[in-house]
Amino acid sequence: MSLYVVDARVVVKWFVPEIHSDKARRLLGAAHEYLAPHLLFAATANTIWKKIRRKELTAEEGQRLVANIGGIAVETVSCRALAGDAHVLANVTGRTVYDCLYVALAARLNTRSITADDRLEAALRTFPALARYIQLLQTFDPSAEG
Repeated sequence: MSLYVVDARVVVKWFVPEIHSDKARRLLGAAHEYLAPHLLFAATANTIWKKIRRKELTAEEGQRLVANIGGIAVETVSCRALAGDAHVLANVTGRTVYDCLYVALAARLNTRSITADDRLEAALRTFPALARYIQLLQTFDPSAEG
């Protein structure tokens, strides 16, 4: 069983039909273990809040999704433990500390962060020492890993 970091965009796709949701859901069927910074729950709740504001979801649907996401089998790591590394990465890459929390966790575990954030992946691709810690969801084949 392999270990990967998943970001909030991927987790939301597990529950909400969006582009590449099918690819995200295939992760759930693979024999892998997933981790994320504890920020995951605030980030997914915020994304759902935005979807309610844009009238893509009702408030009731949003509440149900937040509760369902709260019960997912993704272990979390304290942001406190990752903040220093994430801050350094943010200063080097110009990406937010929030985004860099996922990359810092992947680097610490010597694995990859699976992301649905094209811009984050493209930005980190320009840093060879960091590029190996991130992979775009749509290019990740969970059945070929392991």
